Amino acid sequence: MGNPLLHNAGGLRQETGERRIGALARRRRTLTRVSGIALAFATLVAASAVEAQDTAASQGTAQPTQPAPLEVPPPPPDAELPAVEPVIPDAEFEATVPALDNADADLEGPLESIEDFERRVAAEQTAAAQQAGAAPTEGQTPPAGDAALADGDTQEVIGDAPITDTALTEPLPPLESFQVEEVQFTEAESDAEPVEVAYVVQVNGLEAVDDDSAANLTAMFDDLSALGEDDEAANVAQISARLTEDSALLKSILASEGWYDAAVTTRLDRTGEDNAAPLTAVLDVVPGQRYNFASINVNATPTVPDDLIASNLALEVGQPIIAERVQGAEAQVAVALPENGYPFAKVGQRDILLDPETGGGDYTLPIEVGPRSVFGGIRTTGNLAFDAEHIEVLSRFDRGELYDSRMVDDLRQALVATGLFNTVAVSPEQTGEDAGNGTQYATILVDQDAGPPRTIAGSAGYGTGQGVRVEGSWTHRNLFPPEGALIANAVLGTREQGAGVTFRRSNAGRRDRTFSLTAEALHSDYDAFEAYTGRLATLVTYDSTPIWQKRFTYAYGAQILGSVEEDFDFSINDLADRTFFIGGLTGQAGFDTSDDLLNPTSGFRLTALVEPEASLQDGFDTYLRARIDGSAYLPIGDSFVVAGRLRFGTIQGIDRFDLAPSRRFYAGGGGSVRGFGFQQLGPRVEYANPDFDPTDEDSDEPETLIRPIGGRSLVEGAAEVRYRFGNFGVVGFVDAGQVYTETYPTFDDIRIGVGVGARYYTNFGPLRVDIATPMARRRGESRLNLYISIGQAF
Repeated sequence: MGNPLLHNAGGLRQETGERRIGALARRRRTLTRVSGIALAFATLVAASAVEAQDTAASQGTAQPTQPAPLEVPPPPPDAELPAVEPVIPDAEFEATVPALDNADADLEGPLESIEDFERRVAAEQTAAAQQAGAAPTEGQTPPAGDAALADGDTQEVIGDAPITDTALTEPLPPLESFQVEEVQFTEAESDAEPVEVAYVVQVNGLEAVDDDSAANLTAMFDDLSALGEDDEAANVAQISARLTEDSALLKSILASEGWYDAAVTTRLDRTGEDNAAPLTAVLDVVPGQRYNFASINVNATPTVPDDLIASNLALEVGQPIIAERVQGAEAQVAVALPENGYPFAKVGQRDILLDPETGGGDYTLPIEVGPRSVFGGIRTTGNLAFDAEHIEVLSRFDRGELYDSRMVDDLRQALVATGLFNTVAVSPEQTGEDAGNGTQYATILVDQDAGPPRTIAGSAGYGTGQGVRVEGSWTHRNLFPPEGALIANAVLGTREQGAGVTFRRSNAGRRDRTFSLTAEALHSDYDAFEAYTGRLATLVTYDSTPIWQKRFTYAYGAQILGSVEEDFDFSINDLADRTFFIGGLTGQAGFDTSDDLLNPTSGFRLTALVEPEASLQDGFDTYLRARIDGSAYLPIGDSFVVAGRLRFGTIQGIDRFDLAPSRRFYAGGGGSVRGFGFQQLGPRVEYANPDFDPTDEDSDEPETLIRPIGGRSLVEGAAEVRYRFGNFGVVGFVDAGQVYTETYPTFDDIRIGVGVGARYYTNFGPLRVDIATPMARRRGESRLNLYISIGQAF
């Protein structure tokens, strides 16, 4: 939350030698960081003082202490001691103390009980009241011999105390009788606001230091300054307190860049002769000399390779002692050692000795390297979601490989991604077991705390031509361990309605390989076709994930479906329901060099899909569906990305009419050619509208309808220019494409859509909103089309 600082940890040291004449005072410094809230100098100094005392005690150095009390030994038993006269002789004591012979006889008698005491006192009070002619107060005069006094209780362990104030027995007055009067102030309340003292801040001497430092010290001071938070104060004392605080802040900021001898003086000045003019809070800075590294020493046992520490500790002799640079270099060493076979390395507390005479600092860093290690076995504890054998499937390292903390972090992320844990921790354990070549085995300990396995999820979207689509699912992620999930899902939308059940085995024998078995029923009602479809499918996929994006991916599977679909029958020049039974196989391969799964900015992607299928309703007629997709991304500077996409598709071995409408190619929509409605590009047929009534003059029904009928080949292309600023972005794009009845694209009548989009970048990918319009718009095509989704268009 601020810049790192170097604070004085105290101490003086003298040394002599041939290279320096006389005594040289050297100061020891430690590193810490600036806080935007407080700078705890006093704590560091106090801690240093305690450390100094402990060090001196351990080294036998004399410390100033309080004098111990003088102990006098007792005399020997046979010693002859002189007689000591008493201070008061016995005769004088007896004569001074009066005799008790004439004392009250009651002193020798037994003590009076509390009951008798209360009874006697009550009787005396009653007699005194009767002699004065006053009537006894209720509850004040109990019957003779009765232990009940004020409360009337005749069975008492300890009697009531005597009542001498009769007001204590009187009933309390009712609350209504109290008169509450408002407090009257002697002076009327003033509406005037409290007077505040205005001031301005002036810092002298910081400009020259700022020129020598890569950091913007002035801006750093302005961000953290107590004076800069406001330009008014309640009084001058408050301004002085802020001056003192900012003086310490300036010293800390300068120390963070190597100026340890900086002096800051403060004062308050009037800016003019008028007393009403604002005060000037002045801070005069004298930075002193800047300290540089005179030597860099690392106390550590040898490593493999020998320069592992030196190559990662980015400090050089002669560089200024800058806290941020020092801490960054040490952090890099702390990261590099576990990444290169040293999981138990510990970077100790640095020590910097400053020489005020030469301006140099001797830097020393102790490091406990620990044993060089290789991966051993996996051990798991806690409330288990699955066993160590399945954890080995998720890991990307083998036994005997050199330990790398990045692989341990990857395993931790993969475990979290299963969604089966409340908490999960992964750490190395030292075994001491020799692994050869100067290494030891390190066991990976996985501590599990299994969480609830059930999830209810939902999603919603909208697209022109697709309408509103809402999907919900219930999932038990570990019903068949390990990671055997049962999923029930339902879709409800303006164009789709359906439900399905899926069994899914994640990480099936291999990391990120998934086996699924699905049964679903779906009703689709699009402009191109309406279908009632039942489907059984099995699929094996090996895909990229945000944790591990892979170069090569694949998928293969099989499916069988039955469908009743509405299609345009040219023989009757009208729509007709047709039944299709289809069986097929699926194979897909992908190659990906892009830098991000959801928001790529460089690289390219290629995907090939092949689906041999057979129509089963009138025999066994086979055909082949194939498609290839490619996209590329080119960054321009830090904010711009140019992206492009191509898609080609073909269906071989079957006539268009014999192909189920749901298995044909279509184009148009947010994931295809923007600017056009969903599945609106390609061959279309115009036919008479059965709902048109020529006699109804008020009817809005058109005389004819236009319906996409799909095709056997496809071509699409898109180009985007993406500009990002912070978490937001804008996109300009041009999409093009067409669908053909032929089995290969003829590239004629290419339709083009143009548009703009907005992006909001989140942790799970960009939120996308695109608006597009078709070029050379034709009858039935919308002027504007809106698309909302997550992730880039491609």
